[in-house]
This record gives sequence, C-alpha cells and structure tokens, in this order.
Amino acid sequence: MPIIEQKTVAAKKGKGEIFITHLLTPKEMLDKCAMFARVKVPVGAALGVHQHVGNNETYHIIQGKGLYTDNGKTYEVKAGDTTFCADGDTHGIETIGDEDLIFFALIINTK
Repeated sequence: MPIIEQKTVAAKKGKGEIFITHLLTPKEMLDKCAMFARVKVPVGAALGVHQHVGNNETYHIIQGKGLYTDNGKTYEVKAGDTTFCADGDTHGIETIGDEDLIFFALIINTK
C-alpha cells in the first residue's frame, strides 16, 4: 500500500484564510476527480459561495458547526452531516461557534 504525501495549502476563497490538505494527487484521481481533501475553515472564516461547472462537490463534516449555503438557502451543519452540490449549482460554508470547522471535500468531474 503506497503512502501518499499530503500537501496543505492556505487559500483565500471567501472570508479569512482556509487550509486545504490534499489527500490524493491528480495522478491517483485519474481525471475522474478534481479534488479529495481535508478542509479546515477556522473560526471567523468562510469558504465563499461559488458555482460548480463540469463537476459536483460533497462535504462530509467531521468537526465543528457551519452555515452551509445551497443555491441561496442556508442550513446549519455539524459533525456527521454530508452535503452535496450538483453540477451547475452553487454553495459555500462559514464556520459558526468557537471551534474550527473541518470537513472532507470530494469534487467529482461530470464531463
């Protein structure tokens, strides 16, 4: 079983800075996925609302609480919840409470 070296990058994709730890590289995803990562959204930060075109994205929350926006509607999410943003739809997420929000993110190419 090969061990894949994880790479964490800081990004400004909304309010504040988020941290994305890529769990697979493009080589392992074989053009079927655009990303499989662990994402940390610190307290006070947000991943801004954005549209997916040519792919979809799933979040699986593992720590913290957030406000998840799905096509203009907002829902509270917590550890154990899973969200899905279909190709062509919009979504974003913001940390609420006093604990960092951490989730797995999977982007699957649809075209």
